[in-house]
Amino acid sequence: MLTRRHFLITTTTLFSAPMAATVFADTWPTDAQMAAWDAQVTPPNFDLETSNPWGLHPRFLPQRVVAKDGLVPGDIHVDAVARYLYHIEQGGTAMRYGVAIARGTLYEPGTYTIKRKVRWPHWQPTQNMIDRDPELYADIADGMEPGPKNALGSRALYLFLGDRDTYLRIHGTPQPRSIGGRASSGCVRMVMAHINVLYPNVDISSTAFLYSAEDSVTAGS
Repeated sequence: MLTRRHFLITTTTLFSAPMAATVFADTWPTDAQMAAWDAQVTPPNFDLETSNPWGLHPRFLPQRVVAKDGLVPGDIHVDAVARYLYHIEQGGTAMRYGVAIARGTLYEPGTYTIKRKVRWPHWQPTQNMIDRDPELYADIADGMEPGPKNALGSRALYLFLGDRDTYLRIHGTPQPRSIGGRASSGCVRMVMAHINVLYPNVDISSTAFLYSAEDSVTAGS
C-alpha cells in the first residue's frame, strides 16, 4: 500500500473517488453539442490558475508545483488528505488541482490504470449505490444522458485494476462547491473547467495513485 511518504514537494503534505457508466449506443452528443457544453461550463476569459466563479478556497485553484524526484511523467497522484490531484509533467513539475473525494468508507485507496477516457460521458448508478441511497438514485436507476447536469460532468477517466473496471472515476462534477470535501460515492471529483484542461494531457495506460484518506493513515505512515 502506498503511504504519505510518497508526497510531492508543495507544503507539508503530499498530493493532492464509485460511479458507473453505461453505453447508450445511439445517443452520443455531436461535436457541436459537446463544444457548446464546454463553453457553458467554462467561465468567460477563463484562466486556469485564477478564474474562480465557483467560490473555491484559493488553495484549490490549479497551480504548477515542483514534483518529487523520480515520479513518472503522465501519472496521477491523489492526496486524499489535502484534497489535491497532481498530474506529473516532464521537467520536474506537476499541475495540482483541488478535488473532492468519497464520503465515509467509500473512498478506495490503491494503484489503478486509466484504461478509458470519455468526453461528456453517460452515467448510471451502480446497484450498490441505489441500495445504499435509494432516495438519491432510484429515480435515475436507468442512467443519465450526457450534459452539464450529468453526475460525471464533462470528462471522465476510468480506473481499472488489471482488466477489471472498478467503477471508480476521476471526473467533472456539476457540484463544484463540493471541491475540498468528502462528497462522492467513491470517485474523485474535479471542477469541469479544470478536468477539461487535464483530460487531453492524460494518456491511456497512465497510472493513478489514490493515497489514503485521513481516517486510514496510520501513525507509522
